[in-house]
Amino acid sequence: MAKFASRFLATILLIIGLIVGLGGAWLIVLGGSPYYLLGGAAVALSGFWLWRSNSRAGWLYAAFLIVTALWALWEVGLDGWPLTARIIGPALFGLFFALPGVRRQIGKGGWAAAAAGLLGFLLVFGAALRSPMEVAADKTPQLRTAQTPGNDNEWSAWARDNAGTHFSPLTQITPANVDKLELAWEFDTGYDPMTDAAPSPLQATPLMVDGRLYLCTQTNVVFALDPETGKELWRFDPKVDPTGGTAVRTCRGVTYYESKAATPAQPQGAGAASAAAPGAVPFCARRIITGTFGAQLIALDSATGKPCPGFGDNGIVDLKEGMGEVLPGYYHISSAPTIVQGIIVVGGWVADNLSADQPSGVIRGFDAETGKLRWAWDAGNPANRSGPPPGQWYTRSTPNSWAPMSADEELGLVYVPTGNPAPDYFGGYRSQASETYGSAVVALDAQTGEPKWHFQTAHHDLWDYDVASQPTLFSFPGKDGPIPALAQATKRGELFVLDRRTGQPLTEVVEKPAPQRGKVPEDRLAPTQPFSTGMPSFAGDRLTEKDMWGITPIDQLFCRIWFKRLRYDGPVTPPGLDEAIVYPSIGGGMNWGGVSYDPDRRIMIVNSLYYATLLSLVPRAEADRLIEAAGKAGDSHDLALAAAPLPMAGTPYGARVRGFTSPLNTLCHAPPYGRMTAVDMDTQKILWQRPVGTTRDSGPLGLKVGLPIRMGMPGFGGSLVTRGGLTFFGAQKERTFRAFDTATGKELWSTRMPASGNANPMTYLGPESGRQFVVVAASGHVTSQSMPLGRTFRAYALPKEK
Repeated sequence: MAKFASRFLATILLIIGLIVGLGGAWLIVLGGSPYYLLGGAAVALSGFWLWRSNSRAGWLYAAFLIVTALWALWEVGLDGWPLTARIIGPALFGLFFALPGVRRQIGKGGWAAAAAGLLGFLLVFGAALRSPMEVAADKTPQLRTAQTPGNDNEWSAWARDNAGTHFSPLTQITPANVDKLELAWEFDTGYDPMTDAAPSPLQATPLMVDGRLYLCTQTNVVFALDPETGKELWRFDPKVDPTGGTAVRTCRGVTYYESKAATPAQPQGAGAASAAAPGAVPFCARRIITGTFGAQLIALDSATGKPCPGFGDNGIVDLKEGMGEVLPGYYHISSAPTIVQGIIVVGGWVADNLSADQPSGVIRGFDAETGKLRWAWDAGNPANRSGPPPGQWYTRSTPNSWAPMSADEELGLVYVPTGNPAPDYFGGYRSQASETYGSAVVALDAQTGEPKWHFQTAHHDLWDYDVASQPTLFSFPGKDGPIPALAQATKRGELFVLDRRTGQPLTEVVEKPAPQRGKVPEDRLAPTQPFSTGMPSFAGDRLTEKDMWGITPIDQLFCRIWFKRLRYDGPVTPPGLDEAIVYPSIGGGMNWGGVSYDPDRRIMIVNSLYYATLLSLVPRAEADRLIEAAGKAGDSHDLALAAAPLPMAGTPYGARVRGFTSPLNTLCHAPPYGRMTAVDMDTQKILWQRPVGTTRDSGPLGLKVGLPIRMGMPGFGGSLVTRGGLTFFGAQKERTFRAFDTATGKELWSTRMPASGNANPMTYLGPESGRQFVVVAASGHVTSQSMPLGRTFRAYALPKEK
């Protein structure tokens, strides 16, 4: 039996050693580290000697572990997760040398290997005990109470205000009592997204205004709730046809508007009695405005949920008018409309990478009273200001705007974050207008739609680097006093700070040479790209072979070999016929959750993602053949899941997009994959930074580890900051909602939820109880694999006073 244990371990070591050694030889040929060849040889030789019951097996394996520890420290220092991948697996086999059956065969050498293995574990555990703060706060921000718009107790816009701050002036919940938060109520929307052919997540941030809570689902059903109890008061179902729906079909919020010319009479019939509940106001004097997957703009009476007859056609405006052919799912509204100076401004989501002939990205302004078109900004044809002539349509495939917009009432400007024109990964046929306004933030005159200025965040974007985040408006410290500023977070991980009057940078922006290797002959590449060097970068460091990671040394070696075979020249490595690394990925960087801003402490909270995407172009004939073989058509997300190229019809290429993952389905580069950062906007320096999220709901091969080991998890959605000094956040690949001290980044409270909170939280004061509630959608997310997808909204509050 003793010999069996010894030879079983010897066999395992021989197999692992040969695999690692052969892989290490390949890595050397590719120009990589020699460690794996040498380490594999040492492990194999240890296994060979152990088979022969030679005491040198244990001593050699002990020496191998010591060299491995020194090499690991040289490569990654005391960084816990990278150290774990290099040491834990080998150290575990070192401990097996202490088995009685092994020691009887090789004597003291077994103890030597086991001791080295134990030291390896202690080294990793010591690194894991380090502070969760990557950057710790070294000062306390000076508190200066800032003026905030609107009713302090309410949440009347998607980000509470048109400035996009996600800041509430409420102070009832503080760092001193947040640990006492409890579930106050839960509302079930009744819709199970997993029953859909193309499941999509719940991403709405509710409004609380005029004594009611208003929210929407990914099926565009709008609800009004009692803010004290979560009880449903009314619902409106537009019965949108889901044909063409994908994983990005959603409704992130609705918009509130108080009309100046309302219908004097209340409707009769069902719901009439409840219509007067909030107060004796004319029908549709207070409105909920929502956009739909069916490309409709709808105005509802906030008291009853009934369409407003004086708005459009019985409460509905058809946004497909003037658009030409719009196939199901090719154009829809996903973000809450923006209302400025009585005008509803909407853009729209346009399907990615299906064709070079896509619906227009036109931005339109509608009268909030009547629903009539007031203006249109068609980047490809400014003459379409009043809509296209009969028989014509807005310019096809221009840059769209699917993200939330911001507005400055005093300046009369609406700030539009734009995407890149369709398709994403080939730009050889783009117009000059698309090249000018794509992947930019554009300031439009709220009354006319005339562009006043624009700032481009990515030139000739070939990476799907849409500007996905709402621009955030704030006061920037200038030499002669505060400057009205705009912060634009981007998928590139760059945070640009601009004068919102002119679009001129307020912090340094440098045009740096961009990689040129890999260009296809039918396209061109921008010679430079803008980098916000005057602000901290959230793009992550340039990837190197040392950054490759895995659960075991074997899958880490796999990722190192793959990395050396891929084309990667740093940020904005262009797509080509060979596979290239896009980092930050096509998801960011920063995505639609945007940033939040605490004006009292002048702190900007940034949620950033760190994972890579692999991208290559596929010649037209081959792309068409593979798409046909996949048996799918039309939905770029389905095609990506089927590993077929995205069509990009009408161009010389399709595009293949996939994740950069190991055979164990873990990301190929080291954690963290999600961070939260506080930026001191007085100094434009990082105040604190930390990874957010644990491995509790994640693991290799899609399994859940079940252990709350801090890693830093990716996720979409954003944060909420309060005057009480708290930051609330749930947007990570983990079913946990958390509260942090805004000044220090210390985690103060957390709670488990049915699904992850990949949406933006909000807060309000109960109109009857005076309790402060914090509400978040328990949503989950498809593209970050934060399953299961959720269907509820959860409200938290301090216990009721007895």
